[in-house]
Amino acid sequence: MLATPELVREAAQMARVEEMLPRWRELPIYRAASAATGPAAGFASLPLITKRELRENFPHNFLPAGRNLDALLAEKVVELEHTSGSSEERTAVLFGRGWWNEQEARVLRLNRFVAQVLDGHPNARRATIVPPVCNGLVCFSNYTSKSARTVDATRFVNQARIPFLQTDAELGRMAEEILEWSPQFLDLDPVHGVWFALFCERQGIKFPSVKFILVSYEFVSVVHRAIMQRVFGVPVFNFYGSTETGHLLMENERGEMKACLDLAFYEVVEPDERGVGDLVVTTLTNDFMPLVRYRIGDLAARQERPYATDYVVHGRARDALRRRDGRRVTTWEIDRCFAAATGIAHYQLRQNEAGDCDLQFIPDREAPGAGELRTVTRQIENVLELENKIHCTAVNKLPPLPSGKFRLTHRA
Repeated sequence: MLATPELVREAAQMARVEEMLPRWRELPIYRAASAATGPAAGFASLPLITKRELRENFPHNFLPAGRNLDALLAEKVVELEHTSGSSEERTAVLFGRGWWNEQEARVLRLNRFVAQVLDGHPNARRATIVPPVCNGLVCFSNYTSKSARTVDATRFVNQARIPFLQTDAELGRMAEEILEWSPQFLDLDPVHGVWFALFCERQGIKFPSVKFILVSYEFVSVVHRAIMQRVFGVPVFNFYGSTETGHLLMENERGEMKACLDLAFYEVVEPDERGVGDLVVTTLTNDFMPLVRYRIGDLAARQERPYATDYVVHGRARDALRRRDGRRVTTWEIDRCFAAATGIAHYQLRQNEAGDCDLQFIPDREAPGAGELRTVTRQIENVLELENKIHCTAVNKLPPLPSGKFRLTHRA
């Protein structure tokens, strides 16, 4: 194995984590666990935490003695945000002022193509289309003026929670705002982005200033990606993270999801026979709310290559389906069955308690033929080892979660 700079940094991560451990042990949220294991116990002895532990007694579970949240907010030292609530109730998140933007800038540079665009445009503008019900950092839940939705180099153009209910007039307003803003890139939720892309395709709208597209906020399907690339004609890159951890993984120009080793320590715990397990993250730069061994709620696989390590994000753990023999089947595995399909803009595969599945899909500009649809469902049936055929229905819309996000796979 070559001792590449990336592998050298990765090997040095544990030493950095162990150096930070004494400070973390002093925080109330980790104090009891540290007392139980003893000061000599290493990092791996600490238990995994979830959103439940983050919410319990917040903010006193993180603030050391003598620190007061109201005073920190008044001094404008910290920012207080909340998660979207896509998997459970909303959770407060605390970080230093400017931390989010600084972290994002570092993770984006894991992609050389993106880095070159940003180097050429130091004040690169973006237009953002995301679910309005997420967090105060990245979206607006009220119908506010265009100026109120323009923050520094970002213009938030979407104001509808369910994209399929948007009128052409509303979509046209969004397109006009983007053309006026002339951004270097689009920052899109994949479902909202696809719906907007199809409108632009119908109207023949192009955005000549846009060099690439970031997709984040939820799992991006191969059908979403194909349509956005077709319509906008620029590279589409997956940008992964969460409100509580910040940005974590960036798809590079080779299609690999790369981790930023300076910002977080990554673990995949309780892996199955294929190496897919729960993604656990320890943040290294948020001094106000350090998350130690935080179970993020997503499934992932770690891919160790001779020159570097990258990750495959498999989707939410709660969205995984079950094969007939009981083995877990992830959203990513199901989505691969759509890789060669055309005619599908968005879908949801639901599995009932008996294991049978229904597939609802929103057609692309031309719906898939019966033969092509059968090819897709046959692949899914083989993956899940289904005894009964999948029932398919074309629909005009699919409902989101209360957070505004969508589930590609759903198990009753």
